[in-house]
Amino acid sequence: MTAPKFTTLGCRLNAYETEAMKELSQQAGLENAVIVNTCAVTSEAVRKARQEIRKLRRENPEARVIVTGCAAQTEPETFAAMDEVDAVIGNMEKMQPDTWKGMAADFIGQTESVQVDDIMSVTETAGHLIDGFGTRSRAYVQVQNGCDHRCTFCIIPYGRGNSRSVPAGVVVDQIKRLVDKGYNEVVLTGVDLTSWGADLPAMPKLGDLVIRILKLVPDLPRLRISSIDSIEVDENLMQAIATEQRLMPHLHLSLQHGDDLILKRMKRRHLRDDAIRFTEEAKKLRPEMTFGADIIAGFPTETEAHFENSMKLVQDCDLTWLHVFPYSKRPGTPAARIPQQVNGNVIKDRAARLRTIGETQVSAHLAQQIGKTHNILMENPNMGRTEQFTEVAFTTPQIEGQIVTKSILGVTGTQLSA
Repeated sequence: MTAPKFTTLGCRLNAYETEAMKELSQQAGLENAVIVNTCAVTSEAVRKARQEIRKLRRENPEARVIVTGCAAQTEPETFAAMDEVDAVIGNMEKMQPDTWKGMAADFIGQTESVQVDDIMSVTETAGHLIDGFGTRSRAYVQVQNGCDHRCTFCIIPYGRGNSRSVPAGVVVDQIKRLVDKGYNEVVLTGVDLTSWGADLPAMPKLGDLVIRILKLVPDLPRLRISSIDSIEVDENLMQAIATEQRLMPHLHLSLQHGDDLILKRMKRRHLRDDAIRFTEEAKKLRPEMTFGADIIAGFPTETEAHFENSMKLVQDCDLTWLHVFPYSKRPGTPAARIPQQVNGNVIKDRAARLRTIGETQVSAHLAQQIGKTHNILMENPNMGRTEQFTEVAFTTPQIEGQIVTKSILGVTGTQLSA
């Protein structure tokens, strides 16, 4: 018998939860199984999940195939109908020890092949916490799950449920354990990170959590926050950006578009000027701040003039790291029902143009770093990342997990060299 094999598709939170499932399945004694943790963000993501499942079945003909994740939550019937699939479990069920005990005890006889309940009824985050994953340099801590917003292009709330937060004390205790284990950087993750605290007593904000972590875990060298909604950023988070050097000067923004009409049709809560105002303020408070951003190309009704506003936004907000998403019609979302869908070839062309301007922005950022001194967290002996999350290549091996202070000598491709 063999230990379960895991495949993760999609976001960092999925990767985090895969690590939790590894522990849960190991504790339950599950053997000879393949678990696919799926993504539902686009129709293409669901297609890739089905493709991956078929491939894994061919490669593991004797193993039991279990499908979970957001696509399993939103479309359980799609995966249950696949001959290759033995069981489908939802996002709530995948984090529960009893689910895995049932799978291990009697996979076919006593365990339902489809275990997917109403994710909207979940009121707490999963209690299972893991002490880091991935490299020994950086650990990820889930502090929030779900989303209360209903952007017209997005299916994720129906895969993740409503927003719910991990209490600050639990987060602080976990980060203390990670620091004791030698981690030098912790990243706070969630589906809608800036909504953290809204469901907790006294309704604290993300900035309160950040300040509390930095105060109560003084030995933590670096704290990083992942994707945020800039319109929800609170005063304490801005204060932390201005005053806390251990909070890394890199923010990934959920912007999605640069045109006000399209933003309204997306049901976003910010306008173009809100995004520009936020980035300008953050740069004033922390001049070395860099920004990444999600931008969708080809949203329904998008004209060339609308798209040009997204192109201009890249420079107006001084964005460095772009995540460009060609719009993909997602059944079950309001945007999929809009009659004026953009031609697929036009979408591809616009996405390519956005990526080109993104490459220009990265090149400019890299050139500006030559001669500067950075504190670099080593992800492996030959590569680390600066405070702004820029990759640095080393010719002389360094110690993985350590923070080294080096002057930047040059640029090689999309990496700095030291």
